[in-house]
Parts: sequence; C-alpha cells; structure tokens
Amino acid sequence: MKRTIPLFFAAFIFSVTVPAQGIKGLFDKITKKDSSGKTILDKIKTLPGSTGGLSNDDIVSGLKEALRVGTDSSSKKLSKVDGFFADAAIKILMPEEAKKVEKTLRNIGMGKLVDRAILSMNRAAEDAAKGVGTIFWNSIKQMSIKDGLQILRGGDFAATDYLKKTTTTELTEKFRPVIATSLAKVDATKYWKDVFSTYNKFSNTPVNTDLIAYVTERALSGLFFNIGLEEQKIRKDPAARVTDILKKVFGK
Repeated sequence: MKRTIPLFFAAFIFSVTVPAQGIKGLFDKITKKDSSGKTILDKIKTLPGSTGGLSNDDIVSGLKEALRVGTDSSSKKLSKVDGFFADAAIKILMPEEAKKVEKTLRNIGMGKLVDRAILSMNRAAEDAAKGVGTIFWNSIKQMSIKDGLQILRGGDFAATDYLKKTTTTELTEKFRPVIATSLAKVDATKYWKDVFSTYNKFSNTPVNTDLIAYVTERALSGLFFNIGLEEQKIRKDPAARVTDILKKVFGK
C-alpha cells in the first residue's frame, strides 16, 4: 500500500503528458532509470516533504533510538571519574559572581581551598550523571509523529533541542536533590562553606551563592552539550549508527 500512492502520482503525471499510452508503457516509463541511475518513482520519493520511503513509525523509532544512544553514551562518559573535571568544554568552574572570591583567596595563598571546591563540584556532577538515563528515557518515549518529522527535517541539533525543551524543567526538579546529595557526599558543601566563610572575613560585602542550583544548571548544560555531540556523530558518521533503525533512518 505504501507504494500505491507514489505510483498513483506518477501515473497521474504521465496520464496528462501521454494520454494515448497504455498502462504497460506507463509503468515502463515510471521504472526506467535515467542517466543518474534513478527512476521517476525514486525522484518522487525524494521530493521536498518526502520521507524517502520511510514510515512515520520508522522515523519516530529512529529518532528515539538516536536520543537513547546519545543520552546513554553521554551519561556513561560523564559519570566516570574526571568526566566533567578533565573536559575543558564542560568543566564546572567558580560562578561569575564568585570570581572575585576566587581571585582574592588565591592572592592570599588559599588557592588549594578553591581548587578543592572546584574539584568537589565536578565530582558531584559526575556522581549525579549516573542517574539520568531513566529520566531522559521517560521523556523520549513521549515523542509524537509530528515531533519526529520536525526533528528529522530540522537542524543538526534538532533532536537535542527537542530533548532540552521537553525535559529541562522536569530534569532540574529531579536532578537538584541528586546534586544536593552528591555535593554532600563529596564534601562540596563543606568546601563551599569554607571558601565563602574565609572570603567573608576579608570582605565588607558577604557573598551567598546557591551552590546546588549552580552545579545543577552546569551539570545539565554539560549533559546536553555531550548529547548534541552524539547527535552530530549519528547524523554525519555512518560508523556511529550502531543499530539497524539508526542506519535505516539516518542513512536516508
């Protein structure tokens, strides 16, 4: 039935241009390859708006799989020791409003204290990254056919942008307590308190930054950054299409 519609349109085109031709001649025309090796039917399948012969189920399944692979890969990568800390692109540093604190403490010989605070923030993000798979997958499963078509025809980061748009609020709510627990587990809150308590002794303007909110935002930003990189691989590198459905959808 899937071939009936494009064949109908091809038949309609030729019925207008060659009304005297018989059905056999009509189908000969449709299935004959031109100098580029393509038939008229092939060209119809690749007209703007066409999905290249893919079913809607194929498209949505392929995109869900791409996001599943991307989120799983990112989670595993970032949850390892130094997953955040050793990656310059996503390493969590002191927030802008605390840069004055960092500079002051380093100037008075308290650099190691600041370094411990920075390390502990990244360790907390790495620890929290272990538990995001289920959260992402629950959102991925909600993808509609309309969403899938828009993503397929969207930009290079369309799937990642979709995931960011649909999950950020929920992820932040669910991620924050995980980060809080992780920060406490690696003594980040202690180091943070030590940093600002020390700084406030030398400043007339005490600083109070929400460490949990800051690390949560930076951790999610790092996750989405890596998911975007995985999406790029799947879109552009055939070797990254590790399942049949990825090869089928992104190979088109």
